[in-house]
Amino acid sequence: MSWRDTWATALHAVRAHRLRSALTMLGILIGISAVILTVGIGQGAKATVRDRLNALGTNVLVVSPGSTTSQTGVRGGFGSASTLTTTDASALSSPVTAPDVQAVAPVATSSTSLTFGSTNWTTTLTGTTRTWQQVRSRAVSTGRFLSAADVRTAANVVVLGSDTTSELFGRTSPVGEQVIDNGTPLTVIGVLADISSTEQTSDNDVAIVPLTTYQQKLVGGANRDSVSQIVLKATKSSTLSAAYQETDTTLSNIHGITDAANADFSIATQQSLLGTTASVDNTMTVMLAGIAVISLLVGGIGVMNIMLVSVNERTREIGLRKAVGARPGLIRRQFLLEATVLGLAGGAVGVVVGLVGGVLISHLSSNQVIVEPIAVVGSLVIAVGIGVLFGVYPASRASRLTPIDALRTE
Repeated sequence: MSWRDTWATALHAVRAHRLRSALTMLGILIGISAVILTVGIGQGAKATVRDRLNALGTNVLVVSPGSTTSQTGVRGGFGSASTLTTTDASALSSPVTAPDVQAVAPVATSSTSLTFGSTNWTTTLTGTTRTWQQVRSRAVSTGRFLSAADVRTAANVVVLGSDTTSELFGRTSPVGEQVIDNGTPLTVIGVLADISSTEQTSDNDVAIVPLTTYQQKLVGGANRDSVSQIVLKATKSSTLSAAYQETDTTLSNIHGITDAANADFSIATQQSLLGTTASVDNTMTVMLAGIAVISLLVGGIGVMNIMLVSVNERTREIGLRKAVGARPGLIRRQFLLEATVLGLAGGAVGVVVGLVGGVLISHLSSNQVIVEPIAVVGSLVIAVGIGVLFGVYPASRASRLTPIDALRTE
């Protein structure tokens, strides 16, 4: 019997028991579609995080203050101290001490409630300088950003994020309007262009004012010269490491730090944040993929079960074929091809279901699903492999039947 005849016989055997074959393929279908979706969701999550961090600015270093310890011995987390100042930012802006740093932006943040007419909205108040726009690579969709004159004169001006604008003004242009922050009027001079953000921490919900205005008129406090963080941008990607070392050395000298373990500041890079997030995403993807593999194993057991039933039902047919000269290898090939057809058919339908599911998830939720071609090809290979793997035993069992015993079976 030729390969063509064997394939035709295998297809006929699968079609002869359509319901049984469909139920067998269902397990493989669920497993393959689950593999595609879990891998696609994992890749989409990493791409979303990567795009979001890139939108916040490339080649960026973020310097945060150290921790505090209360009189009762309670230690605060990193960033709870007031160890960074505008003096530190000025020192890092010097091309002599930090030649690989392109721009520096001191940042002070707090929560505030802005009011426009009868509408109010709580947002993140950010005091900074004009270099913040360059460091964070943010564009202005309407109006302008802060200028050096705004910072020098502590002007009562504010640049709003797109979400903040829509909450306070709706679709009306806010440029030229005034919002009130705790009794202090602020004139809106611009609106930041929208960037992708998560629902938990929106980078579009922000109110940016000159750092001097923040310190002298809006927040004040005992440590007016302190800042929440200092954001730096390296001259290019290849100098990011050098910029890191220059920042660490400069701040250590200013703060009198001789032992790195006692540093009252910490430095993070966008790449390290991306690496940490990607590690978490990879862990979740592996866990979900493990569940999908279990589904595939269940589907494979279903293939083996059905093939064993098929062997028992066709014992007389097997005996007749062997009686007229069919070799054991041909019988084995016959049942292996039937198992392969079940695996391939279930895998192909599973790929279609996975692709359609990925499109639906992307449209119906904020989750991005990226299905790589290699995942599709790999899924089909896995499906065929499962059919072959779990079809070996039934096929071998069929090939070992003796003609006389097979023909005696009722």
